[in-house]
Amino acid sequence: MLSPSKLKDRLFYGWVVVIAFFAIQAILYGSSGSFGVFFKSIAGEFGLSRATTSAVSSVSMLFYCVFSVLGGWALDRYGPRIVVFFTGLFAGLSLLLTSQVNATWQLFITYSLLLAMGSGPAYAVAMSTVSRWFDKKRGLAVGITASGGGLGLVVMAPFAAYLIYNLDWRMAYIVMGLIVWVVIIPLSRLLKRDPQEIGALPDGIRADSRAIKDDGDSIQPFGLSVLQVFRTRSFWLLIPIWLVHAFCMFLVSTHIVPHTTDIGFSAGEAAVVLSLIGGIRAVGAVLLGSVADRVGKKRMAVVCTLFMAGAMVWLVWAQDLWMLYLFALVYGFAQGGLSSCIAVLIGDTFGLGKIGSILGVLDVGFAIGAAAGSFIGGLIFDINNSYSVAFFIAAAAMVTVALLLVPIRRETGRNF
Repeated sequence: MLSPSKLKDRLFYGWVVVIAFFAIQAILYGSSGSFGVFFKSIAGEFGLSRATTSAVSSVSMLFYCVFSVLGGWALDRYGPRIVVFFTGLFAGLSLLLTSQVNATWQLFITYSLLLAMGSGPAYAVAMSTVSRWFDKKRGLAVGITASGGGLGLVVMAPFAAYLIYNLDWRMAYIVMGLIVWVVIIPLSRLLKRDPQEIGALPDGIRADSRAIKDDGDSIQPFGLSVLQVFRTRSFWLLIPIWLVHAFCMFLVSTHIVPHTTDIGFSAGEAAVVLSLIGGIRAVGAVLLGSVADRVGKKRMAVVCTLFMAGAMVWLVWAQDLWMLYLFALVYGFAQGGLSSCIAVLIGDTFGLGKIGSILGVLDVGFAIGAAAGSFIGGLIFDINNSYSVAFFIAAAAMVTVALLLVPIRRETGRNF
């Protein structure tokens, strides 16, 4: 196993943390994000409407917000190694047990609850930990980390479709659950809370006697307390931003595969559309995250939201496969950029001292939006036999996000 003491003279260990989280995000979000591939198989097996099938994912996101808050608190208290170990344990267990369910109510325990325990803390833990390791290159580092989830979909969505076609959906979940355990649990051992653990500062600058307090205390990153954050206008703007972003994101991830098959394409072609979104999202997270370091995170985030809104309008009339591919490219690229820009913007706005707890609380809004996007998409389809109204709502919601981003500013805590 890699040793921080051996690596720090040749490679800044922060990049090891980034690579580890990249792989963790890829497997975890690639597996959970493939629910749309399983959608019709589960609905057909249990005779469920689309609203009810969507509710399995929606309820998981409601649990997600609870475990996101707990995960952010646990990160600040115990560090990423322990938290990620348990996320991998519960996520793998969730998929394995889901393969064995015999009734609809069991899905809400094995998938909705246990997967939330495994995935709920993941975003806050990854983004806050990586943010602590970098300063000048924070946008790039966060972008690479965030890209893992997108690239995970590129691999896991077609892989899941392949397993379902050649075996069945139950065996597919068994295989994916074992992969989660084999990858995430060992990688959790590589994680460190911050550069002070290896005697360095962010970006790999060595900590010397002038950079460390005389009493031996390690340098702690600046940041407002959680209570101070609650009293800022920027926090109450970020809650609906995160909520609406998640609404659009999970509306698409849950329903793009059923929508694509509804208009006449095969399950394999539909899985390619979903994986293409994930792949280009990874590229957008890295490239636009890096560009945002130079042009400004908020400015880049606004541009990304507007492109996402335009892509959702395009999707309403996309009836040819090339049109769906174009949607996936534009939407995925912008969505990846938005995710990384907002993650960095949160650290820039409130500081890094309690960023794990702050991201955990903000993820409550994300979970509510994700649950609403997944469920409302299914409900609208059941009523209209079409997703068009849902796609228009998502487009309008993303324009709202652009407007809410404008007033956000760095909070210094001087007014407290």
